[in-house]
Amino acid sequence: MNSLSFLVAFAVCLLFCGLLLPILKKAKAGQEILQYVTEHSSKQGTPTMGGIAFILAITLVSAIFCHWSNRPTAVAVAVFVSYGIVGFLDDFIKVRYKHNMGLRAYQKILIQLAIAVLVALYVYGEVAIGDKLRIPFSDIQVKIGFWIIPLIIFIYLACTNGVNLTDGIDGLATCTTICFLAGMIALLSRELRLLEKIGDTYAYVQTKDVITLCYISCGSLTAFLLFNVNDAKVFMGDTGSLALGALVACSAIFTRMSLFIPILGLMFVVSCVSVIMQVAYFKITKGKRIFLMAPYHHHLQKKKWSETRICVLYSVVTICIALILLCFGE
Repeated sequence: MNSLSFLVAFAVCLLFCGLLLPILKKAKAGQEILQYVTEHSSKQGTPTMGGIAFILAITLVSAIFCHWSNRPTAVAVAVFVSYGIVGFLDDFIKVRYKHNMGLRAYQKILIQLAIAVLVALYVYGEVAIGDKLRIPFSDIQVKIGFWIIPLIIFIYLACTNGVNLTDGIDGLATCTTICFLAGMIALLSRELRLLEKIGDTYAYVQTKDVITLCYISCGSLTAFLLFNVNDAKVFMGDTGSLALGALVACSAIFTRMSLFIPILGLMFVVSCVSVIMQVAYFKITKGKRIFLMAPYHHHLQKKKWSETRICVLYSVVTICIALILLCFGE
């Protein structure tokens, strides 16, 4: 059934991409390229907001194959769509006023924070998830009580901005997210056997549904990648990257696997940390830089790496980490 959900999601997203692209072109919804990213000057005017296609596909197909009567699953999809709407508002302002500044930084953070707080409070009181966390490289679960709330809030803010920063070159965020979700499928499939063994029925049902959601997401994103890989015909925009960040967070949070995110999602962490390091070092040294350009994928571009090669690097690293996690859990 999961294989079927992947194929249906692939076909639906392919259809939506084909329908959406001429609409975006007609609406002149072109991406405004930052002037200091000289390697991207040729991409000026490429249609953005392509994330609408896979958001619609994932939502529609999950309504067919997932159990929305299972409340945590419905909430996870709602959170995914909510962050997509925030990104859409940001993209719409950029397109409408023809500049690269959408929502103000504080506006975007406040909206993201509000959604994260609501989800954190919900998760804390949800019996299928609660305050339990799986410890990486072990079969141990721990209860952290009220501290699950600030942890979840931090995860949503980190994941949404991490994927957003990674979405800097053609196909990078798409490829990395596909590999992350594929890794989650493998890890959660192993987790299912453990949950069945210990008789945790609520968590078992929820984990099974999230696995299906990951299959659907991988199918949709694989179709989108055909339009998004170098030389991209469409960009996902903040519409897609914020939604994917929320999806990455949900796949782990709603299965008690939150602590796996910084490990399996290492390349998202690299994007965030490289920017933080660059800004901090620039201010401390009054003008010096650690990287030629941040985030790190732009540093690699400045080192004359092709966009395709960078995508392969990020994908391979994510896949290898997933295999390492699987080995330690056996």
